[in-house]
Amino acid sequence: MSTPRRIDAHHHLWDLSARPQDWLDGLEPIRRDFGPADLGAVTGPAGIDATVLVQVLHDIDETAEFLAVAGKSDLIKGVVGWVDLTAPDVASQLDRLRSRPGGDRLVGIRHLVEPEPDPGWLTRPDVLFGLRAVRDAGLVYDVLTRPHQLPAALAAVRAVPDLVFVLDHLSKPDVLGGALEPWATHLAALAAEPNVVAKVSGLVTEAGPQWTVADLRPPVDVALEAFGPDRLMVGTDWPVCLLAASYDEVLDAASQLVAGLSPVERDQVLGGTAERVYRLGER
Repeated sequence: MSTPRRIDAHHHLWDLSARPQDWLDGLEPIRRDFGPADLGAVTGPAGIDATVLVQVLHDIDETAEFLAVAGKSDLIKGVVGWVDLTAPDVASQLDRLRSRPGGDRLVGIRHLVEPEPDPGWLTRPDVLFGLRAVRDAGLVYDVLTRPHQLPAALAAVRAVPDLVFVLDHLSKPDVLGGALEPWATHLAALAAEPNVVAKVSGLVTEAGPQWTVADLRPPVDVALEAFGPDRLMVGTDWPVCLLAASYDEVLDAASQLVAGLSPVERDQVLGGTAERVYRLGER
């Protein structure tokens, strides 16, 4: 019997000399370059077998660069990139990315919905057109929202039922304050749709540097109840997580949070779901 793969389903890289990151202003602990060598230095000792590199900027050139990096890596098996979902030529953008070096590592698309001022951004006709292009390309869509945007996410999920949506960071529940409603109700409604899976990721940053595993357990238990282990995956959100925890601390917390599951269920959350959803075994 083969050993189940351990997969970090959500991390980032950036090179400040190549692509400025204004959002890092004031975040000095992570305001430096993070490249493939840095990634290897933390994943190797942690026993991670594969990773999914996720876009940072609304910049198609960044995605092309990430694909090139992934194409040369034995570790980065998938890239969740960015294209302009609202552009009439979105399908052509996707085709061009796939024709680039490392284009076979493109597994999904993401747009940072969280900062969009329109809470219904995901339901705009031009956005839905773009989401259907993502579906037609055989990719998944990573959706990054805050709890108040979950109703629009649900509408989009229902509008494109044959596209797999991956909810990043569980839509950032109030881990620190512990006020789980109406987030929990919205999450359960989203989980009732079969084309949605979710990432247990980003929670330590939401909780802050003084977090404990006990702080993380209530929202993770809600997610486990709503989605089940075969529709949840773990991502570290490294290096953003370094604002609150080390790479190893994030993974150790994840292991503690799923310790009560059966071995098969744990394997799903810690690797199997990501491998299946992103089809990493094909890359």
